[in-house]
Amino acid sequence: MNPFALLLMLAFGGSIAAGSVRIVNQGDEALVESLGRYTGKKLKPGLNFTMPFIDKVVYKQTIREKVLDVAPQQCITRDNVSISVDAVVYWRIVDLEKAYYKVENLQSAMVNLVLTQIRAEMGQLELDETFTARSEINETLLRELDTSTDPWGVKVTRVELRDIVPSKAVQDSMELQMAAERRKRAAVLTSEGERESSINAAQGKAESEILAAEARKKSSILAAEAEQKAIVMKAQADRQEQVLRAQATAEAMQVLVQQLKSDPTAREALQFLLAQGYLDVGSKIGASGSSKVMFMDPRTIPATLEGMKSIIGDIEQA
Repeated sequence: MNPFALLLMLAFGGSIAAGSVRIVNQGDEALVESLGRYTGKKLKPGLNFTMPFIDKVVYKQTIREKVLDVAPQQCITRDNVSISVDAVVYWRIVDLEKAYYKVENLQSAMVNLVLTQIRAEMGQLELDETFTARSEINETLLRELDTSTDPWGVKVTRVELRDIVPSKAVQDSMELQMAAERRKRAAVLTSEGERESSINAAQGKAESEILAAEARKKSSILAAEAEQKAIVMKAQADRQEQVLRAQATAEAMQVLVQQLKSDPTAREALQFLLAQGYLDVGSKIGASGSSKVMFMDPRTIPATLEGMKSIIGDIEQA
């Protein structure tokens, strides 16, 4: 055989063998058509073999999660406010066959679908709701996009609205509204502070007056109790003094009786002391500042002395 022909055959066979070997990276898959028809053959990660001139790799794509960055788009809210919205969508291919045969351009279809859903969702909300209900909007977009892309063999795993930016005129109006709201809250807080201060002052004054009244009441009660105790103590002292005087008088009388019985000459001395005491009493009455003139009948003195003598005699006989 001609060496050139042999070399040509070896080169041709080597190229055919090399063309039948397919290497697929980890995380990727490929679709193979046989004579222009898909028979369900897929190439998995690793080394794969195809039939030369019969099998053809028509689509190779990753099945890992991908990020779709949606550029800012103009939307109109339910209250006719123009806003600019952009988003990020996380998705992956779960069925490579559907992703290739059910839609012509998967990437473009995904972008248009996301934009349509964002505009539709924003059109159902007012401007204030777009800021406060962002989590609910993300969940709604995720649910709608996941349902819509299921026929394409796509799984949407997450949707995040990044920025919601109103127009310049709307931003200026919002700033004015916020400034007015802040002034309103400041005025309300100031009035509430003044009201609480007045209430606290009135309560403090009332409590002070109550405490003062209670203090005066307690002071009056204590003064009355002290006065009552003083009166009682004075009465008890007077009573004890009278009792002691009576006891002293009784004891003195007993001493006099005993003396008169034991000493007969004590009778004249007692008469003399009684007469002197009678005269002293008259002198004290005359010396009193409240008395003016005291008249004493001299004729009554002997009778008085005789009366005293009779008393003394009765005592001696007793």
